[in-house]
Amino acid sequence: MAALPSLRQLRYLLALAEHLNFTRAAEASFVSQSTLSTGLKELEGTLGVQLVERDKQSVALTAVGEEVVARARQVLAAAEDLSDFASDASRPMQGRLRLGVIPTIAPFVLPAVMPLLREKFPLLELGLREDLTAHLLERLRNRQLDFALIALPYDTPDLRVLPLYKDRFWLVGREKDPAIQGRAIQLGSEWTERLLLLEEGHCLRDHALQACQATEVASVDGIEATSLLTLVQMVASGMGVALLPEMAIKSGVLGNLPLKSRPLAPPAPERTIALVTRSTSAHMVEFEAIAQLISSVHRKK
Repeated sequence: MAALPSLRQLRYLLALAEHLNFTRAAEASFVSQSTLSTGLKELEGTLGVQLVERDKQSVALTAVGEEVVARARQVLAAAEDLSDFASDASRPMQGRLRLGVIPTIAPFVLPAVMPLLREKFPLLELGLREDLTAHLLERLRNRQLDFALIALPYDTPDLRVLPLYKDRFWLVGREKDPAIQGRAIQLGSEWTERLLLLEEGHCLRDHALQACQATEVASVDGIEATSLLTLVQMVASGMGVALLPEMAIKSGVLGNLPLKSRPLAPPAPERTIALVTRSTSAHMVEFEAIAQLISSVHRKK
């Protein structure tokens, strides 16, 4: 049987990949530089490939080294999940968990969910992080988060995904805007040329574009908003119209602004709210319990 790298060696490699400096990587690993360097040489010897290119001026990963780093992250995450599983198996729904939520969900779901979580699971401490989907999933894969509440469709082939419910899109415009007159708005009308979007990185932007692409609108030009609230203000100022998720509309995001919202005619575009975690997570009991609670809150609205 071939020799296997140790978890310690893989941690040294990840530290060097992060800092690209032996001194800083050793300090981050709480070992001497010679210990870290020796560990990396042993790792290269075990794998039979060069992982690091080094000289007096710089440190860089080889192409193989980059791939080994990516796989090492998965191995270490799985090993830590295994350790957590063993220690937490006898006491589920206790301790600290970290939940990431995208900005177009967080303000409309968390205010109702968090009090119920505290009431139902008083020994569970839930830390929150709001960020874009790509950043949350990266943190999830690197074990900096335990779960993430996101919107689908999104590429999640290596994660466990639990769809919770559908969230339809509504068209929002100023009260006298011709685009929002009528009970149900048709896709493919002239309003798609005036569609305002969130900036790159927001999955809501991609979902809105997908809805328009279904009516042969290939792209939308114009000013982009950095948040959902900014997008609403841009619509209120007469700059255009926007597709907003139903949960935001029903949560009162339009406030007292001179705006109207209208549902889209069937088949209306929609997104799927989903909770995701690593397939190796040690917190599947908590994962399913939190998913069930979020779904129950939605059903009561």
